[in-house]
Amino acid sequence: MRTRAARAVGAAAAASLLLPAAVAVAVAGPQHGPGSGPEHHRGSHLAATLAGRATLSADHLAEGPPSGAAASPGNGRQGPWDGQVIPGFSAMIDNHDGTFWAQPDNGFGAKGNSADFLLRNYLVRPQWDTGRKGSGDIKVLDHIEYNDRDDVLDFDIVNDDTDERLLTGADFDIESVVRAKDGTLWVGEEFGPFLLHFDADGTLLEAPYEFPDGKSPANPYLEPGETPNVGSSRGFEAMAGSGRYLYPVVEGALADDDDARRRWIYQFDTRKGEYTGERWAYQTDREANVIGDAFATGRDSMLLIERDDFEGDQSVTKRVYEIDLSRTDRDGYVRKELVVDALRIENPRGIDAGEGYGLGDTFALPVQSFETVLFVDRDTLLIGNDNNYPGNDARVTGTPDDTEMALVDLKKKRVTEDGVTVVGHRGASGYRPEHTLAAYETAINQCVDYIEPDVVSTKDGVLVARHENEIGGTTDVAAHAGFADRRTTKTIDGTSITGWFTEDFTLAELRTLRAKERLPQVRPQNTPFDGLYQIPTLDEVLDLARNSRTCDGAPVGVYPETKHPTYFDSIDLSLEEPLVRELRRNGFDRADAPVIVQSFEVGNLQDLDTMTDVRLGQLVSSSGAPYDLVADGDPRTYADMVTRSGLREVASYADGIGAEKNVLIPREADGTLAAPSPVIRDAHRVGLEVHTWTFRRENQFLAADFRSSNDPNGIGDMVGEVQVFMEAGLDGFFTDNPDLGVAAVS
Repeated sequence: MRTRAARAVGAAAAASLLLPAAVAVAVAGPQHGPGSGPEHHRGSHLAATLAGRATLSADHLAEGPPSGAAASPGNGRQGPWDGQVIPGFSAMIDNHDGTFWAQPDNGFGAKGNSADFLLRNYLVRPQWDTGRKGSGDIKVLDHIEYNDRDDVLDFDIVNDDTDERLLTGADFDIESVVRAKDGTLWVGEEFGPFLLHFDADGTLLEAPYEFPDGKSPANPYLEPGETPNVGSSRGFEAMAGSGRYLYPVVEGALADDDDARRRWIYQFDTRKGEYTGERWAYQTDREANVIGDAFATGRDSMLLIERDDFEGDQSVTKRVYEIDLSRTDRDGYVRKELVVDALRIENPRGIDAGEGYGLGDTFALPVQSFETVLFVDRDTLLIGNDNNYPGNDARVTGTPDDTEMALVDLKKKRVTEDGVTVVGHRGASGYRPEHTLAAYETAINQCVDYIEPDVVSTKDGVLVARHENEIGGTTDVAAHAGFADRRTTKTIDGTSITGWFTEDFTLAELRTLRAKERLPQVRPQNTPFDGLYQIPTLDEVLDLARNSRTCDGAPVGVYPETKHPTYFDSIDLSLEEPLVRELRRNGFDRADAPVIVQSFEVGNLQDLDTMTDVRLGQLVSSSGAPYDLVADGDPRTYADMVTRSGLREVASYADGIGAEKNVLIPREADGTLAAPSPVIRDAHRVGLEVHTWTFRRENQFLAADFRSSNDPNGIGDMVGEVQVFMEAGLDGFFTDNPDLGVAAVS
């Protein structure tokens, strides 16, 4: 809830992204020097545009013996295949002549099904489709085969008894590669996890370097009874190189780490052939996210891919962050700044538009395994995928994903604002189950200014995002037999409610649940996402916001609502103190932070006014009264609060109001919009900003003059309704359909 002057100040001071440095080939990326290294640009952001795309058919076979005899079938494909499958690329090296060395992984995902898959590195030349020229094909020119012909390994391999001792996907799971100044190749793999050192022709030069902090279940040196510390297929998916040092990154959390969002970055000295003992902690946006690739941009800086394991329209996180090992936050994690959200890349030339999901005016890389990132020049990223052949079908359901390479131009643009605040109500709850990171990410990609988490408390005092503390209608808790005895009846704000309540569950217990659509009859298109997503913590929502940018380049704001604060006070789970702590921990507890805390009650906002500098919003319904006033015997109602004197009182502790639509523009008896009430004018006179809730596209939520039919779930003219409210002087609004809300104010 910003005044227009404050908006201008906020835009000028908006945090910027790091501009990545120019790149060079060697074990290293670039060194700091004139014109290189990470830079901050106040009031600017990096805009990502698709510059070119090239693909290799998923069904392409390279020369060699048959492969995939034990691979799991998928998408109409069944092995064995008469040649070597190329299941996408997990790592790449730029040769700076238009060609790349592109390395697949172990083939089909496990030791047991990849014994006939040969470990290779392919020389490829993409024929970039730029929207103006180029075939869009990836040409495979040559390859090297990784081997142990010098008999370095001291454990059995598939081709043990052959002269060439070619390595297979049953021997190693290779995932990352860095080329040293002498042309040798350092490869990070996952079965150990090991660091492997090969000559330029692919011959293993020395024994694998073992990870100092644990082993995976597939490690050939695992002792009987020894507990693996590294998750299966969670080793060195990513590795960067800088100077003499390698920086392998553990893909997932270590088994004995009490923080499931922590990923460790290690330092390895290639001259000494040993780990240095240095390591850095990186925090993922959510527990299940993994690290897909790394690329050095400076002596202390690198790009990291952070991704989830979803694909297609289920995808939430496919991002490239830049980190600086010399900068850590107050919790000890390296600071990260968004470079590219691979689910939102502009495609003004329409490259391959219409050919599959994520190919349109906006380009997305919604593949499960987003595993390649590097700079090809100062302003251009290359991104690509491992297609997990034949199982992934992110683009076209039922058709295996092709191998993709895409060029992404990064240009600085000024941060801009249109003066209207669009709030993703519980995320983009018209398109994804509400209060999930998927809903919030969708809202961000649909260009909201703020995302709105309603906050309630768990039994152990952790704030989580749910519309209500009763979760029977928004999660699959009823399907968990072990929680059947938690079903109970409680009185919440004077109303008797039966169900399951967050305050009866620890966070760990809530993590076992999955979200579902609250209004399946109204939004059947959301039900395919049921059972996919966890309940996010407020901390995770704040992290997503602070690591994101709006379409205009400003920081994404957070608009938390404290739910039933009087009730939570009564059970010794006060919401205000942990809310302020989370805001402070995430750097949001300041007057100019993109945060507005809202509540239907009065007393907790008055308390918060003394506890934090962030802006506060008094929610107002078209009927009833704040429950804390009711509980105290105070006769004031919401109607009293929007009189001139009531608004002056609100202005003494809040910065704005969030009023139900009918408070601002009532409806006639026939359901059409009447003339605006004086509330917007009177609120502005006392310095309050005015937002309203909630715009939804379905007929039943629209005024009669904007409905398309008598079908309550039919889609009406939400854009038209919003525009009437904007003409009345509204400053912002909540919507379940952010794309339509943004269209209404564009």
